[in-house]
Amino acid sequence: MSFGFRKFGLLFVALVLLAGAYASPGQKVKAQGAEGYYHTSGSRIVDSSGNPAVFNGLNWFGFETANYSPHGLWSRSMDDVLDQIKAEGYNLIRLPYCNQMLDAGSAANSIDYAKNPDLVGLKPIQIMDKLVEKAGKRGIRIFLDRHRPDSGGQSTLWYTAAYPETRWISDWVMLAERYAGNPTVIGADLHNEPHGTASWGTGNLATDWQLASERAGNAILAANPNWLIIVEGVETNVQGNSTSYWWGGNLSGVRSHPVVLTQPNRVVYSPHDYGPGVASQPWFSAANFPNNLPKLWDDTWGYISKEQIAPILAGEFGGRSVDTLTVEGKWQNALVSYIGQNNLYWTYWSLNPNSGDTGGLLLDDWVSWNEPKQAMLDPIMKPVTFPPDPGDNPGDVHAISLYRVGETGTAVNSIGASLQLKNESGTSIPLNELTIRYWYTSDGNTAQTLEFDYAAIGKEKLLASIVPMAQPLSGADTYAEIGFTASAGSLAASGTTGDIQFRIHKNNWTNYNQVDDYSFKPAITSYAANNHITIYHKGKLIYGIEP
Repeated sequence: MSFGFRKFGLLFVALVLLAGAYASPGQKVKAQGAEGYYHTSGSRIVDSSGNPAVFNGLNWFGFETANYSPHGLWSRSMDDVLDQIKAEGYNLIRLPYCNQMLDAGSAANSIDYAKNPDLVGLKPIQIMDKLVEKAGKRGIRIFLDRHRPDSGGQSTLWYTAAYPETRWISDWVMLAERYAGNPTVIGADLHNEPHGTASWGTGNLATDWQLASERAGNAILAANPNWLIIVEGVETNVQGNSTSYWWGGNLSGVRSHPVVLTQPNRVVYSPHDYGPGVASQPWFSAANFPNNLPKLWDDTWGYISKEQIAPILAGEFGGRSVDTLTVEGKWQNALVSYIGQNNLYWTYWSLNPNSGDTGGLLLDDWVSWNEPKQAMLDPIMKPVTFPPDPGDNPGDVHAISLYRVGETGTAVNSIGASLQLKNESGTSIPLNELTIRYWYTSDGNTAQTLEFDYAAIGKEKLLASIVPMAQPLSGADTYAEIGFTASAGSLAASGTTGDIQFRIHKNNWTNYNQVDDYSFKPAITSYAANNHITIYHKGKLIYGIEP
């Protein structure tokens, strides 16, 4: 997605790799954290030990615009936004930038420095350094996205007269060197949405995006062999076929003309896909829509993962409608289902609410989370483990709530679900030091009961209470609290409590309306993290977000 589009004519320049990186302020940025890097194995991204990567991803744009900084910092601190990203379960950020950001005369603007005092006086790339540092401390990975050459708009090709290919590559080499050895930054999305005259497999040095990706990818890997090289598709002009698709979405040429780099097992292909809220496409009006979509995706880019050619990361998809009635809602739900069924990687567009065509995961106040949109994405959200942050939790106690919905209807005479507590600390935790809260609306003043249908540790070791809130909040005027007796023992390091099946009901068994309940996640039908169910250690919040 481009934050405003501008088309450029074909401008061919001599292709010369610069020996040195483009001049930039600051030194190479090192990071604390786990050693290792990611590479590919067939259709999977794996870490340096061969373990499959687990990512929930989003886009946070702004560096590619004339603000030269992540959007929203006029309203909030960078720390606050990153804390919310982490709390919502996201551990991967696609971070767009433009080459103009790196020019000596480019200065960040539209930042509330009272909320971000540590950004005062920093150049745009130094603000990027801060974001990398802060994300790394929270266990959030980043890959950089060269979104456009200048901040004015998207270019059809990877170069323009003002920013030739030599500059495109030298800036990438500089960034690769700058973040070498830093496990937070994991890769390079070479150029956003090649389109127009951009081609694939044609052999034309001026337009062939496959060949340009190889040139840039090899230069980057010579400077930093540990990065993933993320390659988007084109729009049309694919050697051997006449297909046309979204900007950056057409990867139908990969089977015949793959991107081949000197360093193996580094290429990840990244299509972009959108609904009619962005532009009309013929497949939206097909008689068999939306059933026609899986084959369309298979043929255009999904085959790459299915045939074990390389991993697929859906780098951009999004839209305002998330229902199952509108065309856009049907498309978006179908794509989420396709991603889940094929176990694909993804970064949702976008965190920002100011993406005009799609809106964002944040609402227009830049604070509230878009719950309907998140509910649509919940089926592909994977449980992720974040590293302990002693500053947040001096006792070094970390646990998450795993949730599975029970009663899925909106009008029910009992609220039912299954929970497990998972210990993510390195040591055991006495269970009687932990409590769990499920937040909901009571829909009346009738007395209520919290009871247990089953508990792996024994129902007699659980404590139950219903607590009306003095000040009702959005999605909750009551919470059900589950505690543990002293006889419940301890939760082993990396262990779980096993199933705790509970239900809440009114003493006269009249109905609840679950649709607006804060902790209710009807899409989570098998155990997954639910950060709207909060966990406390000795009364201190250690997991989740209160309403």
